[in-house]
Amino acid sequence: MSVIDLKVENFESTIENNDIVILDFWAEWCGPCKQFAPTFEAVSEKHPDIVFAKVNVEEQQDLAGMFQVRSIPTLVFMREKIVVFSNPGVIPESNFEEGIAQLKELDMEKVRQDLAKAQEENA
Repeated sequence: MSVIDLKVENFESTIENNDIVILDFWAEWCGPCKQFAPTFEAVSEKHPDIVFAKVNVEEQQDLAGMFQVRSIPTLVFMREKIVVFSNPGVIPESNFEEGIAQLKELDMEKVRQDLAKAQEENA
């Protein structure tokens, strides 16, 4: 699957209907974002089972706020509607691929149990 533009309007359906979604928060004026764009595109071509989505922080400030994006580029790795990992800054393609491999291998039942336990402790 090619890279999609994620907006508030298609956010919910994208997250609901896909197991793994990787978000790239970026802006037109951001040099490192432009530097990372070809890597994001290349990795997306290798993983047709994953949704790769770009979020323009200038146009989608609500989404940037929801994910607490403080710097760009920022990658957010999601699985089963859960944010599993977030990485600010440019990362090499090899690290990006490693992150995807780890994301695919996660035991999501354990992740959900750990989240529930953490929420109980913070209640």
